[in-house]
Amino acid sequence: MKSILLPLMVMTGLLTCHHVIGQEKIRWLTFEQLEDSLEKSPKKVFIDFYTDWCTYCKKMDKMVFTNPEVIALLNREYYPVRMNAETRDTIHFDGLTLANHQATDKRPGIHDLAMLLGSRDEKFIPPALILLDKQFKVIDRKFEYIPSKKLLKWLLAPPSNTAKPSN
Repeated sequence: MKSILLPLMVMTGLLTCHHVIGQEKIRWLTFEQLEDSLEKSPKKVFIDFYTDWCTYCKKMDKMVFTNPEVIALLNREYYPVRMNAETRDTIHFDGLTLANHQATDKRPGIHDLAMLLGSRDEKFIPPALILLDKQFKVIDRKFEYIPSKKLLKWLLAPPSNTAKPSN
């Protein structure tokens, strides 16, 4: 019995290990984790502001953020940050305390941090994707669904420090 169980356990373990290795994921950070990471080792930042009701955000989750090339590039070259723009969490970042002051009992509202970094013309419409340089200055922003190839191109060669959206 032991002679059968041991090889079975080893094979099961190897299959499980292979399955986990084959499913690399984006190592999303919170803003609090980002602040610690930037202090230790400055790196460019990619921010994805999304909402639960955003169809294009869900499509990016399924079609783009599962692409192995996108995952590898974001994990290697950027600090990827993801935030639900409607969260009611208070966020402490860069000496600021930010909250969702728009939220009411009847509507979720948009968090101050999403409005600060991801709005255009004083409106927030997801998805909002932001690239920041190592000094946390806005390089570029996109407010649209971006397919994998287009996202890879944007991440590899972002425009030089322009805060205006390039879409």
